[in-house]
Amino acid sequence: MHAAPSGHDGGCGCQACGRALREIGQDVSEVLNYEPSSFYVARHVRPRLACSGCKTITQTAAPSRPVQRGMAGPGLLAHVLVGKYADSLPLYRQCQIYAREGVMLERSILTDWVGQAARLLTPLAQAIGRRVLRADKIHGDDTPIRVLGGKGSKARTGRLWVYVRDDRPAGLQAPPAVWFQYSPGRHGEHPARHLLDWQGILQADAFAGYNQLYEDGRIIEAACWSHARRKLWDIHERQHKLPGTLAHQGLERIAKIFKIEAEIRGKSVLRRERVRQVRTQPILKELQAWMGQTLQDVSAKSPLAQAIGYAVPVLADLTGAALKALGLNNDLSASADYTASQAWARAIHGANPRWDGMRYVSRQLNKGFAHAIFERCGLHKLRAEKLKARQVDELCNRFNVTAV
Repeated sequence: MHAAPSGHDGGCGCQACGRALREIGQDVSEVLNYEPSSFYVARHVRPRLACSGCKTITQTAAPSRPVQRGMAGPGLLAHVLVGKYADSLPLYRQCQIYAREGVMLERSILTDWVGQAARLLTPLAQAIGRRVLRADKIHGDDTPIRVLGGKGSKARTGRLWVYVRDDRPAGLQAPPAVWFQYSPGRHGEHPARHLLDWQGILQADAFAGYNQLYEDGRIIEAACWSHARRKLWDIHERQHKLPGTLAHQGLERIAKIFKIEAEIRGKSVLRRERVRQVRTQPILKELQAWMGQTLQDVSAKSPLAQAIGYAVPVLADLTGAALKALGLNNDLSASADYTASQAWARAIHGANPRWDGMRYVSRQLNKGFAHAIFERCGLHKLRAEKLKARQVDELCNRFNVTAV
């Protein structure tokens, strides 16, 4: 609030005529500013009391801490985790930022904090996984990630598997959730282990490792049109996106289907099925006829023939039972996978592969706990840092992690 201007003589009179001034209104303007966050020390004082008669000494129990015998409080630990996994900020950069504030923390200390937070938050990640697997339809995908091997070992390529529960395309209001799992390689045994006791509809790409999931009928396959379209798009890009090419013709036909799906997203299952039968089915028949004719006109070994061969099995799925309650594509799980892999890559970029501390962190983070929690924050538009601090504190108190 700014003070009213004074008169020419320092009083409250008008500068023009000297008469008294009265307020007739206000002009309000706003300026966005930022107040930097700050470190502070929370000091816990616990008096020791002695009985004057029996000499018994009593004292309040020490408060729980997220890191055993550590000095990191829930807020600081949450800040480190959010910086590493939500903001792709490596630990060594966080050390540099904290040093500017006068707080000197070694990278090895932050590494230990992250590793212990992994153990503390594992029950929360497991709860997210149980929620995802309670759905009768999920999206699945995987992406490569760079994993440091530790002392004396080279970096290698691991795999991050993502399973997404999202009923919003079917018009349902159940909150979405994302569950991540890590594996050292890309083999069918990994999704088979993740979905061992689950049954329902799985929408994923055409990775051969998923085939064993569909053999006994317990899991129903739903193809992804984005993956089928991507192969035609890659050819279209290599052809400098020239209009009128065969790849461009295929993309235009698929675009009509995507447009219809965008219009019915969030509608009921019955509504989506009716629209697909009336509007999408004629386009599918035309697309199927075009693919059949194109396969006769091009070489069987050409990239276009391979792209069409990938897309042909997808045609039957769009109006099939599997996709009645699902969307046209698997983009949500692919997007979550990409976000997590980029955060992981940036978080470890520049770290020394011979540093044994990173091997410890990699072992603790293999379950994908951090990505599951932060992706859930993103899906629900939550402030990750405040939520994380509260979760760390609640879990710490629940499991009674105490350090003196």
